[in-house]
Amino acid sequence: MKKNFSWPDNSKCAVMMSFDIDGETTWANGNKGHKNGENYLKSLSIGQYGPKRCVENILELLTENNIKATFFVPGFIVEKYPQLMKKIVSYGHEIGHHGYKHERFYDKTYEEQVEIIDKSQEIFQRVIGKKAVGFRTPSGDWAEFTPKLLIEKGFKYSSSMRGTDSPYRTIIDGSATDFIEIPTKWELDDYVQMAYNLFPAEPAGQGRISGYDNVFENFKWEFEGYYDRGLSISYMFHPQVIGTPGRLRLLENLIKEIKSKGDVWFATGSEISDWVRKTI
Repeated sequence: MKKNFSWPDNSKCAVMMSFDIDGETTWANGNKGHKNGENYLKSLSIGQYGPKRCVENILELLTENNIKATFFVPGFIVEKYPQLMKKIVSYGHEIGHHGYKHERFYDKTYEEQVEIIDKSQEIFQRVIGKKAVGFRTPSGDWAEFTPKLLIEKGFKYSSSMRGTDSPYRTIIDGSATDFIEIPTKWELDDYVQMAYNLFPAEPAGQGRISGYDNVFENFKWEFEGYYDRGLSISYMFHPQVIGTPGRLRLLENLIKEIKSKGDVWFATGSEISDWVRKTI
């Protein structure tokens, strides 16, 4: 099958391993809708398990396989776990913007979004010594004006949308820009397949956790399709989900499967966006 893109070193496919370190922010936001929700310590502990335990294990796995990844992190979590963030950067990984407390952007005003972005960028600068250039919108959507705002704020790329399976230049006011979108998909997201809590219910209808063999097959066959077409696949993992001892084995086996091809480029969001910007 004809390649859709040309990747560095004659690689056939690009792979972006990304991890959303939401910590307890998603659970705290979800708990707000319940009486005394701020006291639901069990659900908060699910999120806290990510930065407290799982990220270290993921860093070890990535190091063993010589893979650089992108970690999208709310500013609140960067501020709460500064040493962990410094360690991530020291290993050569990228940290991207993911709101301050994982706020939904789609119903925020321009001024509110500016406040969230600026507050988190100040934390990034203070903790890791630089601002983020990549952005992933929390909870999956944004306002129509958000991409233009991100360009104004100096961002180089986003990994937020779902509408295609290839990186592209974002169209703003009818013109193609240098702001690159690296789309991902729900089927590449561990959260929608394996995250679970009894109360507050996650998912609302219950009836999940998916079998690990099935999830591995989902991830594997999606990669095979992207690889055949010479595309860029962006996995969207969450440390508190993929970072359990058993699921780490799933991730390890997935990495082995991908590396067995021999001509795959593992890259951060910045590296992929820079390459795409030069070549399309």
